[in-house]
Amino acid sequence: MSSAGIGTSVKVSVSPDRMKAFILIKKSEQGENTPGINELLEELEKNGVVYGIKEDVLRKLAENPVYDQDVLIAEGLAPVHGENGRINFLIDINKEKKPVIMEDGSVNYRDLDYIVSAQKDQKICEVIPPTPGIDGINVMGSIIKAVSGKPARIVKGSNVYTSEDGLSFYSAINGQVKYENDKLSVFATYEVPADVDNSTGNINFVGSVFIRGNVLSGFTVEAGGDVEVFGVVEAATIKAGGNIILRRGMTGNNKGVLIAGGNIVARYIENSIVEAANDLKAEAIMHSDVKCGNRLELGGRKGLLVGGITRVGREIDAKVIGSYLATNTVIEVGVDPNVRERYKVVKAELSNLEENIRKTDQVIMLLQKLESIGRLTDEKKELLEKSLRSKVFYEDKISEYREELVKLEEKLQMEAQGRIRVENYLYSGTKISIGSATMHVKETLQHCTLYKEGADIKIGAY
Repeated sequence: MSSAGIGTSVKVSVSPDRMKAFILIKKSEQGENTPGINELLEELEKNGVVYGIKEDVLRKLAENPVYDQDVLIAEGLAPVHGENGRINFLIDINKEKKPVIMEDGSVNYRDLDYIVSAQKDQKICEVIPPTPGIDGINVMGSIIKAVSGKPARIVKGSNVYTSEDGLSFYSAINGQVKYENDKLSVFATYEVPADVDNSTGNINFVGSVFIRGNVLSGFTVEAGGDVEVFGVVEAATIKAGGNIILRRGMTGNNKGVLIAGGNIVARYIENSIVEAANDLKAEAIMHSDVKCGNRLELGGRKGLLVGGITRVGREIDAKVIGSYLATNTVIEVGVDPNVRERYKVVKAELSNLEENIRKTDQVIMLLQKLESIGRLTDEKKELLEKSLRSKVFYEDKISEYREELVKLEEKLQMEAQGRIRVENYLYSGTKISIGSATMHVKETLQHCTLYKEGADIKIGAY
């Protein structure tokens, strides 16, 4: 601390960091010696105190001095250091594999939900810029330099683009988001290096999924793109917006499900539910419920289709259908099974809407009759208005469904292309429908093609 005085009556001291100055007034031996404002200011100046002087305190000391006590007389302005820039993620970038505790206390190890996904053009994060520092000043008038914030570090990786100002980062594709070593990337595929089991939980990913191992019973894999499995699929569920490729096959145990928005390719499928919007290719399909929008091809060494029910939009090409044991095998060809199902749904909806509009008309007629004789209460008036709005809604929906029904009926009538080609054997016990025609195979057929002609199913050469 530094000090001085008027005689010995006033001392000024400055804190080591020079951010505060204090004044001490002592009584002289001769008695009170009260310094004035100018004398106090002069003493401060002698000690180099020029900034942050508290004039109100100075005035009070001159008028009513406080003796033998350090009084804060000046205070500097501390610097304000800038804040570092940061990255504000709009998705949970650090998901952990945490099992879910259910209401009954059990632990769900399947729905771990740890894959970080982003949709195309989805904003992933925002970069918050650093703020500059604001310099300070001490009581001696010296500038105290502030430290400005440092910018956040983020590097644009693959399949990521930024806004014009470079502060917003977006995904260029549907995919998995990775932020590692300050680098932000989005990958179109997600790879499981081993089995889908308790260690991975269920998989739900916007892009394509590659599984190097097996998919164990009870687990679900959902992908917006393709799913490819190098191992065996047990009684699991796989849903893909694109194709499903099983390098080996599926043993579904009557619980396995495959649903693809594109094609399905597998070595074998057994005791499973299978839906392919387009084509399905396999070496053997056994005792399964199959829907295929376009073409079913059974090739390879076996080329076998046996048991269950198979519905195919256009064509089946197989080596063997059924078995020498006359296994019950049902085949429907010539109509896209999804079209047939949609037709049933639309007809049912149309019937319900027509019934609703019939009931609504009855209510409207009754309320309008009450209105004509001046007996319509406010409550019933509100009901009348609501019923009239409902009628308009029902009429619009009925018109919409009737148009759809016409288009569906046109598709259902396009049966001529439906056919079944069998290279080796078509065994008895097989029921075949092509369009609206049906045939029960009573004797084993060989090297044949089945097609619809008129109202009947004809048998031609392979």
